[in-house]
Amino acid sequence: MRRTRNKYYKLLDTIGSTLQKARENAVKAINTELIIANWEIGRHIVEFEQHGNERAEYGSELLATLSTDLKMRFGKGFSRSNLQLMRLFYIKYPKFQTMSGKFQKSQTLSGKSLSWSHYAELLTVSDDLARSFYEQQSIKENWSFREMKRQIDSSLFHRLALSKNKKGILALSEKGQNSRRSNDVIKDPYVFEFLNISNGSIIKEHGLEKKLIDNLQQFLLELGKGFSFIARQYKITVDNEHMFIDLVFYHRILKCFVLIDLKTSKVKHGDIGQMNLYLNYFKEEESSESDNEPIGIIIAADKHEFLVRYATGGLSNKIFISKYQLYLPDKKILEAKVKEIVDTNRSTL
Repeated sequence: MRRTRNKYYKLLDTIGSTLQKARENAVKAINTELIIANWEIGRHIVEFEQHGNERAEYGSELLATLSTDLKMRFGKGFSRSNLQLMRLFYIKYPKFQTMSGKFQKSQTLSGKSLSWSHYAELLTVSDDLARSFYEQQSIKENWSFREMKRQIDSSLFHRLALSKNKKGILALSEKGQNSRRSNDVIKDPYVFEFLNISNGSIIKEHGLEKKLIDNLQQFLLELGKGFSFIARQYKITVDNEHMFIDLVFYHRILKCFVLIDLKTSKVKHGDIGQMNLYLNYFKEEESSESDNEPIGIIIAADKHEFLVRYATGGLSNKIFISKYQLYLPDKKILEAKVKEIVDTNRSTL
């Protein structure tokens, strides 16, 4: 009787898995067809305006008339703003390749990973380099629409680009972020706007740590791909003295522990020495033979570049010091800085 019951439950699970897979495939198929349809609609609009020498801008008579007639025939979804998005979709992605293989590859759209909502948001990014990065990174890291929107709003591309040269910026745009070197997983600054702490508020390190853990999903998104949470207030004992590391993660791509210390004031040389001690301890006591050497990140409210240079000079351990901010960065300033880097000696690229 028990064997029969077990077989029945196994049958039930198998049917459930089959249905779930079928539903997921159906959603993917619908998404792919929706993307193709919107691209085709955009193409028809662009070809019409090219032949008729008419600009199909948001307030144009063409889009207004089309919007009214399409809504009468097919219902919702054809507002002027949506039609303008479809038009822009074709202009920004004149050729693409989906799972159906119907189009030649130029700029690749992934019906497999990204939805129309993703592309509608990507089209709001005017910078071609930034848009390409967010598209590639969304596919690589399987970002949901909300996750991608948060990264766009926090100017992730420009924050990463400022630490690179011209060729590095172009590579970042074409291939997304490389997470296989320790230098490439560090951000400066980190943006914690999701904590909803006003910029003038006074917060202690324990409070900042608690808020980050309470918002762990958002924090992991800000840290980037590959981080797995291990523990908070990780206790180590040296010479009968107990010490506590604020946050410990494991990076599954770099194959190493990542130790994070939070400072709500300017970082001091003693903080760097303390992190060096933590890293030496982890190398000796916690890391296995298959692990690479651990990485230390001190995330502080402020830092002095010369102090950081002198305090970390000569250390064998990998220690990074980054600032954090509680508000979204000024996009225009970041965009201007990145543009300055890319435009300098453009002919040498």
